[in-house]
This record gives sequence, C-alpha cells and structure tokens, in this order.
Amino acid sequence: MKKQLKAAAIALLMTVAAVCGTVWAAGLEDEKALSARSIEMWGSGDFTLIDQTFDPEYLNHQEPDVEGGTRTLHLTAWRDLAGGFHKSFSDIKVEILLQVGESDLVATRWRFTATQTGTYLGLAPTGKTISWTGTQVDRFRDGKIAETWVNWDMYGMFEQLGLVK
Repeated sequence: MKKQLKAAAIALLMTVAAVCGTVWAAGLEDEKALSARSIEMWGSGDFTLIDQTFDPEYLNHQEPDVEGGTRTLHLTAWRDLAGGFHKSFSDIKVEILLQVGESDLVATRWRFTATQTGTYLGLAPTGKTISWTGTQVDRFRDGKIAETWVNWDMYGMFEQLGLVK
C-alpha cells in the first residue's frame, strides 16, 4: 500500500510539475508576443494597444538615447519619442531576429529598416534607406511590460545618415 501511495504521489507531483511548466511556457510565449508587439508599435506608430501592452508605471531605459547619453522615459514620453521618429522616417520595417525568455524577462534582438523622409536631429531629409539593430530586455509584471532596457546601434545608424564619419 505504501508503494502504491508513493507512486501515486510521485505521479501527481509529476503531473502538477508538467502542467505548471506548460502554463509557465505559455505565459512566456505570451510575454514574447507582447515584447514583439511593443517593438512593432514603435515601427508602425499604432499605439491602440498601448494600455494592453504596458504597465501604467512603465519605464524605458534608453542606452544610448539620440543625444548620445542615457535616459529613462515614462510611457507617455516613450510614445511621444516613437511618434516623433515617424515624423523623420517612413517605410519602417521591423524584424524580430531572436527572442529568449526566462522568469519575468524577455530579451529581443531586432532590426529596423527605414527611409529618412523628414528632418532628423537637424539633418534635412536624405531619402536614404538605412538599417540598424538593437537589443531590448523587457521585464514583466502582471502580464504587462513594466520596464525595458534598450541598447541600439546608434553609431551605425548615424554613420549611414552621414551624421558621423
């Protein structure tokens, strides 16, 4: 009888572990999808799902920011920055190159391609189509992105635009 109870208990624990693992994996896949959505929002300029994607206390850490320093943006400032980007660039394409997730974090490597059709950092429109890559790590809280750390190839972007040599 003891062996049967022990075997039943082990089977129950294995079932619970498998179910919890599946739930965790499903949650992680949902988080990866939200991370991709946030990047695609930047690329599309469509912020209709912003409240379903980001925590109201969202923080975005830009390293570097366009001025070459670092800064932290709240959600409204992030949306304004992305909206301003669309005044300078068109034909924006976003590629998700890689995603890895663990615990409450998702890391995404991405590539943007865009054409400079408006003034950007004082540079008149060049008509150049440029590409740059970046990596961001999103931290999740209660099913939404609560914080993001972004590192992107500002130098490569600026070099393609002729802002640096």
